[in-house]
Amino acid sequence: PLSLSLSRLLGSDRVSMRSLFTLFLIFSIGTSLNDGIRRFLHEERSPSWAIRANPNWGPVHVQPEQVHLSWAGANAYWVTWMTFDDVLEATVQYGNTKKGRNLGKIENGKISYFKDGKTSRYVSRVKIVLDDDEDKPGDIYRYRVGSNRGWSSIFEFRYLNPREDGGYEIAFYGDMGNENARSMGMIQRMVQDGDIDLIHHVGDYGYDLNTDNGRVGDEFFRQIESAAAYVAYQPTPGNHEAADNFTHYFHRFTPPNGGDPIFYSYDLDQIHFISFSTEVYFYTDYGFDLIRRQFEWLQKELKKANANRDSVPWIIAMGHRPMYCSDFDGDDCTKYESIVRTGMPGTHAYALERLFYDEGVDLLFFAHEHSYERLYPVFDRRVYTGPNSPYVDPPAPVHIVSGSAGCRENVDPFIEKPEPWSAFRSSNYGIGLLRVYNATHLRYKQIVAATESIEDELWLVKSRHGPYDKHDKRKMEKHGIRVPIDFNAANDEKIFF
Repeated sequence: PLSLSLSRLLGSDRVSMRSLFTLFLIFSIGTSLNDGIRRFLHEERSPSWAIRANPNWGPVHVQPEQVHLSWAGANAYWVTWMTFDDVLEATVQYGNTKKGRNLGKIENGKISYFKDGKTSRYVSRVKIVLDDDEDKPGDIYRYRVGSNRGWSSIFEFRYLNPREDGGYEIAFYGDMGNENARSMGMIQRMVQDGDIDLIHHVGDYGYDLNTDNGRVGDEFFRQIESAAAYVAYQPTPGNHEAADNFTHYFHRFTPPNGGDPIFYSYDLDQIHFISFSTEVYFYTDYGFDLIRRQFEWLQKELKKANANRDSVPWIIAMGHRPMYCSDFDGDDCTKYESIVRTGMPGTHAYALERLFYDEGVDLLFFAHEHSYERLYPVFDRRVYTGPNSPYVDPPAPVHIVSGSAGCRENVDPFIEKPEPWSAFRSSNYGIGLLRVYNATHLRYKQIVAATESIEDELWLVKSRHGPYDKHDKRKMEKHGIRVPIDFNAANDEKIFF
């Protein structure tokens, strides 16, 4: 935005006719282009410092910071960072380390801006697409971001390549603040040591991104930079991002398609990832239309993913608030008819559990509860625990709740006698690591932040992927435990088969 009036400009430095024409042009067509979410600055703009036409005068807050990567394709990344002045240019310089220290390749992008209080933030986005003729999976690249007015430190990223024994190590967690972020150090070290290939943060960042006009959000992204500048850092919206219609979340993150980060999908090796928003059901002050839009998108997305399961067999979806949990905090998942699970009250419109079941989603990740819980396969409050291993060809999706990365709100307590769907519970802070080895075997393990030890491990084995069918229904009816509305764990004769 222009901060100097024409009279001030005329009364200070000499202004060329070209600058005056530019000023008129900017006031005439506006300083930004709006894509529906972000206001991208016009390429022909002249910020206040540039209108002075003085080579010795420039912007003030020019240092790039809060650098983070996100997935843009099998051989591509989005690079996102922030400055607090308009520096006119968004540039990434990068180079393959096989060619030494040379950063000879250059990509340029666009700058958007948003304000919180009196603070304007300028967010740069650049897409890097690696050249398959010159670059190969496994290659390591050095890069820096900025402009000739200020450059970042040099970071590294890798052209992703599956590990020798198959798949990628993917971190999953939610609910990490910049205070008491108990898992932060472990994540930073593991990323830099090459133990993590990609991160999914399933909602609730910083506590909160908008706090103190965004100061807390800036601090959080400075902290996570030492991990997120090295591997793709994938977002999902949580309730702590809701302020001002999720303004900070929309502007700070870049999803794979570069657009709206509230729901998106992408393929990584043999996994089709779907990130969706549970928050559309709770913040209806911002409108109901987004609930419909997301649900219709999910329907089409899941149909398309099912048609491609020969190539990409696993479907893994993630949203912030869980459908089932055993915490004692009176939240939505503790109720019989969770809105996320059963849809809108009364009508049950836009119910997600039935959709995910009908389309054969293999695994669902949630957070929100400040704890870790692994569930048995479950659908419509019917729990499958056997007769053999419940995680070998399960007749329903498996749910995992991992919202214990660490924050100032501490952990959520569990009820004394959990519901039958609860297979493992922990109040330790930590994160999960997911790895899909092949079309049949997936491993998940939960790592305790304080000791960096494994406290829970799951092997999910599926000989067939696709919508759950009549065989799964019979399996569930024969061996599943139906949990009625008046279930009380202290009086378990009310469970019936």
